[in-house]
Amino acid sequence: MGQQYLIDSNVIIDYLSGNIATSKVLLLKNIVNATPQISVISQIEVLSNNGPKPYMDLVENFVADCIICQISPEIVSLTIALRKKHKLKTPDAIIAATALSLKFTLVTANPRDFANIKGLQVINQREG
Repeated sequence: MGQQYLIDSNVIIDYLSGNIATSKVLLLKNIVNATPQISVISQIEVLSNNGPKPYMDLVENFVADCIICQISPEIVSLTIALRKKHKLKTPDAIIAATALSLKFTLVTANPRDFANIKGLQVINQREG
């Protein structure tokens, strides 16, 4: 199996809103068409938003089509280590730990949140 990707919450929101950098549209369409994978924290974040019913229906349908990566004991341990070392917010630490644990490339709109995390491969979705 080729490279696998974990989609950050902000990318889901941008993707469903049509706010994707032109140079990243094809990559994201390929990721989504190959069954998108998201952290359980991204599931919580995007489904907790309030928006117009048609948009929230779109979000719910998107999440229903995703593989949801649950929090394993390894992810918990990595999350704790990342929070201690990098002073990350808990959701960001969980997302980073999930990507590291599963050896996925993280697709995010906020690469600075994940800067200096050894071994974490990041694609900046907003980069042109």
